[in-house]
This record gives sequence, C-alpha cells and structure tokens, in this order.
Amino acid sequence: MKTDQIHTILGAGGTIGKDLAIQLNQLGKTVRVAGRSPTKVNTNDEVVVANAFNLNEVRTAVKGSEVVYLTLGLQYNIKVWQHEWPQIMDNTIIACQENGARLVFFDNVYMYGKVAGWMTEETPFNPCSKKGEVRAKIASKLLGEMNKGNIKALIARSADFYGAEAVNTFVLPMVFTKLKSGGKANWLGKDEVAHSMTYAPDASKAVALLGTSPEAFGQTWHLPTHRDALNGQEFIREVAAVYGVKPNYSNLSRWMMHMAGWFNPLVKESIEMMYQYEFEYLFSSNKFESAFFTPVSYHEGILATAKGI
Repeated sequence: MKTDQIHTILGAGGTIGKDLAIQLNQLGKTVRVAGRSPTKVNTNDEVVVANAFNLNEVRTAVKGSEVVYLTLGLQYNIKVWQHEWPQIMDNTIIACQENGARLVFFDNVYMYGKVAGWMTEETPFNPCSKKGEVRAKIASKLLGEMNKGNIKALIARSADFYGAEAVNTFVLPMVFTKLKSGGKANWLGKDEVAHSMTYAPDASKAVALLGTSPEAFGQTWHLPTHRDALNGQEFIREVAAVYGVKPNYSNLSRWMMHMAGWFNPLVKESIEMMYQYEFEYLFSSNKFESAFFTPVSYHEGILATAKGI
C-alpha cells in the first residue's frame, strides 16, 4: 500500500487509540502505532517507538504519514501537563508541517470551564481549573496554526466517555464493576444533575471517519454523544438493571474527595474538576450527527458496556 495512505496514531495504547487503529484498518488504511512502548493492534500495523516529548522521535514517527492522530494521554498530574503538553503539541505540529500530514487532535472539554447550558463547538474557552488552562493553551495553539493556514487539522472533542474498554473512567470501576460484583456503587458529585457521556466505540469510529474525510478538516467537531443525558441516579439504575441487582450507591462529595486526596494522589488531582459533577454537564454533538451518524442511546451503550466487562 502506498505510503501516502499511512495513518499514524500517537498514543495508540489508550482506549480511543486502540479502537481507532482497528477502525482505520477496516477502512483499508495502513496503521502506524507510535508511542513509548507501542504494540500492534492489528497484525499488519507498523510500529515506531517514539516519545512525543522528543521532536526528532516525533519526526520519525510522522514521516510519510497522510494523517496523524494525537490521542495520547499523560499522567494525571498538573505539573506533568504544564511541562509536557505544550511541547508535545509543538512537536506534533512541526512534524506534521514538515511532512505535509493532516492532524487530528483528540481533545476533551476542560477548556470550556463551567458552562451554563449546552457545550457546542462555539462555546468560548473559559477554564476554571489549572488542567483546563493547559488544555485551552494547546487547543488555542493548534487553532492559531490552522487559522493561519500553516497546517490542515481538526479537533475532535469528547465528553467524559464510557465503555467496556474505557478503563481510565470513573464509571467503569466505581459503577459497573462494583454493581457487577454485587457491591455498592459510587457516584462523583451530585447524582441529580445530568451528565453527558460519550460512548467510547462511537468516539473512535467518529475519529476514524473524520480523519478520512478531507472536508472535515479546518473545524472543531464534538464527537457523537446522545442528547438524552442521564443523571447519576438514572445511570446507576440502568447499570443495576442489566446485572439484576439493586441500585445501591453512595455519593462522593467534594469534602470526601479532599479527605481521600490526602492518601491518593490521583484523587487529589481530580478535586479541581469536581465542578463537572456538581453542575449540569451537557455536551451537544448536533453538528456531527447532522453530517455523519447518530450515537447509540445510553440504554444501548450501558447494556453493551455491562455485558462487555
């Protein structure tokens, strides 16, 4: 297959990256997986060892690529984010520019901050957390290069996601796994406020579709997320019903997170993001749905997740 069909994934070891590799392979693309310790997802994948913080290694990983997908995740530590994310974005932009490769950046919603109403592609950046400030900085950097015509790129933005392979989400260990074993689930923040969640298989399918659609570039896209957002009570009832157990759960409040943060660094790092679970978190993907496909319902997504773990 021609080298101009190489689709390189920087960070193929995560939930989205792995499934993205499968989706691209099914679309007939040559997949190159790149990372610090990359492994093949498909039997015919190319593998390149590359630390995204090292420009020369990123250049090697990107060489000959038609499209590059930046889907990697960093240690959930604000000092790491502040130090590494800006350099990783700069390295990726430079390598793509040098190779004439298009860039797909898989992003989150931290830069929006606390939003009253629906988050859309036009929602202004107004971060209210240190991690949100980092995400705003790197997204703004890419948008600036796109607007100047220096790179062909798109931003694919997701809400919190869930799915059987979404191991780094709070709902898998705290809701699905606990209820499956007959235990008591936990829910972050207030259980009566609606919280949009993106079904991970829908997200990876959408990223592959966007990356192989030249007309999608030059834009920001919210990935397909069902509009009928559930609150914590409803989400837990849906999961419990699949397992045939009672929807027993407790709420983890901000003060409880502060207490746990004394002993758990990851919990401590999560406290500044608690606003997302204390107020409505509504994510609109109307733009994507109008152009491409409709996401699965929460009932379908929860059923598949519960049966898949």
